[in-house]
Amino acid sequence: MKALLTSFTLCFLMIVLYSCQDGKSTRPDLNNMAAYTLNDIAYGVDSQQRMDVYLPAGRSRNATPAMILIHGGGWTGGNKADFAGYIEAFRKRMPHYAFVNINYRLVNGDILLPAQEEDVRLSIDFLRKQAEIYDINTNQLVLLGASAGAHLALLHAYKHPDPGIRAVVDFFGPTDLVRMHEQPWHPLVPLALQMIIGARYQSAPAAYRNASPVTFVTAKSPATLIFHGGRDNVVEPSQSRLLADSLTAAGVPHRLLIYPAERHGWYGKNLNKSFDTLQAFLEQHVQ
Repeated sequence: MKALLTSFTLCFLMIVLYSCQDGKSTRPDLNNMAAYTLNDIAYGVDSQQRMDVYLPAGRSRNATPAMILIHGGGWTGGNKADFAGYIEAFRKRMPHYAFVNINYRLVNGDILLPAQEEDVRLSIDFLRKQAEIYDINTNQLVLLGASAGAHLALLHAYKHPDPGIRAVVDFFGPTDLVRMHEQPWHPLVPLALQMIIGARYQSAPAAYRNASPVTFVTAKSPATLIFHGGRDNVVEPSQSRLLADSLTAAGVPHRLLIYPAERHGWYGKNLNKSFDTLQAFLEQHVQ
């Protein structure tokens, strides 16, 4: 704790005198020529409604897009720390971006879908309210998620049309919960969905449709980049192919990449290739 207080104090002094490179600060008068890492910023009243914000040096309201990262974990687990190892890779590849890594309320007891969907909306609303303080362009947003987080990113991007969301990046996310229930690749899939939504499909079909990103694909949906492992036994690759078909039918710019030998997540050369593709896709669609 003493070291943390010292860090805050030094950062404050450097802001006043010069700048604070990679500082730790929540001050409203952030120096836009300095880089900051702001940890556990509250965007709601629940203890899980927290975000880490990574602001680049030299940012501006016009030239600094923001990427919002949404972790996976089957809607019942996971943490924004799951993305911590990738933040630096993203910052090196896209140094002009701000990155916002969020936690959200997890399914537990009375907390069911769509609480997580609501938290994504709240985090975006909060970010827009802070846009002037953070010096970022919230009309150039990218949503990126993995697994359940990809589902939430897609669901928000398609269900709530927003011209400020320029692209969505989907790493092996569920896209059609109705199909998952009716044509499961594992007998436990329907039970998992019932636990998340709080009802069987037969008694609440509308809830399953309303929680399915493919339901809301239109010609105005943002450009979408989809990654999936060909041997994924957690989220069947057919979910991504189904989404790609829907985007094609709607005329939405998109790209689907399936790595035949990979499962539910990957590392090494294929991860680097994924990041290369991501960088090129955003250069094309976020302007």
